[in-house]
Amino acid sequence: MPGPVEDPNAVYALGSSRGESARLERQADELAPDSSVLLDWVGLHPGDSAIDVGCGPRGVIELFYERVMPGGRVVGLDGDPAHVAMASELVAKLGLSGVEIACADARQTGLEADSFDLVHHRLLLVTVPEPLEVLAEMVRLARPSGLVAGLEADTEHAICYPPHPAFDRLCEIFTAVFSRNGADPRMGRRLAALYRQVGLDDVEVQARANVYPPGHSRRTIRADLVSAMRPQVLEMGLADDRELDRLDSEAREHLADPDTVVMPSLWFLA
Repeated sequence: MPGPVEDPNAVYALGSSRGESARLERQADELAPDSSVLLDWVGLHPGDSAIDVGCGPRGVIELFYERVMPGGRVVGLDGDPAHVAMASELVAKLGLSGVEIACADARQTGLEADSFDLVHHRLLLVTVPEPLEVLAEMVRLARPSGLVAGLEADTEHAICYPPHPAFDRLCEIFTAVFSRNGADPRMGRRLAALYRQVGLDDVEVQARANVYPPGHSRRTIRADLVSAMRPQVLEMGLADDRELDRLDSEAREHLADPDTVVMPSLWFLA
């Protein structure tokens, strides 16, 4: 089986760092309700086989396990060895017997073709420069009667009301850095067309727009992402440390106001 991605930073738009790994762990809880909607829509059953491509340190492994066990098969796959180690530790800690964690490039997994009832991705295609390469591999992994399903973000229509210049500036910085290697922050709206381009049929799409209440960790996702990408922001000369510190502080203060309405992105489920 092919090993990890040679340079995760060259493929994954948000880079590889301890802070990003911690954010991804938290994200699993944040997105569990939306992922549950998708998996219930798919209709997994005990005995099914499912793979989470680009699972990171946690992904939807637990949600898969709840639905396909007993008798099923769960695989989590990621190209970052650090995330693979974290996911393996999680599986051992929770005692999820029968769950496999693999380290491989999502574009060339080395896994046997036609192996899974469900091949799943979540916020993966939005972060990579050549999403069709990943989707083609996902189609190869799916059984002829199986499904490919995913949840991807579309970040163009972020709402922060009342508006605030610090939030707007963070959104500008995020888009510039996120797109630097060819990733598309508007991936969500493209999902159905990409599915059809790789030969999938009977494609269905839903869109969800979540407004997060005061205290919810997803309210600060733009500030969190820019913070995680600080090295790239500085390298590209988009802002200096002083400006980033100021923007982060002002935006978080505004987002903490219970009167501020926050809808950071649209979710597309396919």
